[in-house]
Amino acid sequence: MTATIARMQRANRGTQFRAYRLHGDDPAQLDPFMGIDHAWMSAPTFPPHPHAGFSAVTYLFLDSETGIANRDSKGNSTLIEPGGLHWTAAGRGVVHEENPAVLGSTTHLLQIFVNLPESRQTDAPFALTLKPQDVPLVQRPGARVRVPLGSFDGVSSPLTPPTEVTLLDVTLDDGAELELPIPAGQRAFFMPVFGSAEIDGQRFGLEDLGAPILPTATDATTHRLVGKPGGAKVAVFIGTPLHQPVLSNGPMAFASRDNLAAAAAAYHRGDMGSL
Repeated sequence: MTATIARMQRANRGTQFRAYRLHGDDPAQLDPFMGIDHAWMSAPTFPPHPHAGFSAVTYLFLDSETGIANRDSKGNSTLIEPGGLHWTAAGRGVVHEENPAVLGSTTHLLQIFVNLPESRQTDAPFALTLKPQDVPLVQRPGARVRVPLGSFDGVSSPLTPPTEVTLLDVTLDDGAELELPIPAGQRAFFMPVFGSAEIDGQRFGLEDLGAPILPTATDATTHRLVGKPGGAKVAVFIGTPLHQPVLSNGPMAFASRDNLAAAAAAYHRGDMGSL
């Protein structure tokens, strides 16, 4: 197996927000994902802000002390409970914000940015929500796999998002092994949440800020994930690359420069609404 290590940076904002941020050196490196923040938040951190051209996805780990209050300029207002997921397909543009439901209590989450197919980047925005009790669970000796997006071992998430991706929340005991099949033409990468693990003998963990990436293969492949001493939690991301340009001004990203400019102008005119 050939793997590369994506650049992972740590950011701190006092004790109210801290995050490990995973972004590829090249936008194609994580395609169709655009970046992931693994974060802890206990106070309002991000004021209302726009997104356009891609999807912003929030997944809360079960150890969160409180949920996330999510609302957007299209009238959606959702409590994301610990263990639940919320998908905002920004399309041609939406304003949204997320804050801990109980200020001072800590949320533990993944903020996942997923590209939209170019044909859907100017669609009307919409939101999808998955309650924690509706997330499928696969149990194997020493391993527990939650499936908030996509499928694993014959079970599938009930969500049908505009970009087909898989997110697995994997918990491994010390020495536990789990086989991970990757479909032909899809890419997978692994983000450590706590502890350390091995994928096909390559060790990674928070102490070295490493995130192994498996290259896309023309044939389906199977890989072995192993928990190291102390156990581990690993987020597994799988998807089919979109192979399209990514032109971004920060909160917006499109395959077309004209669409990017149009979305920025629409936001400044107030066409995306407000909170």
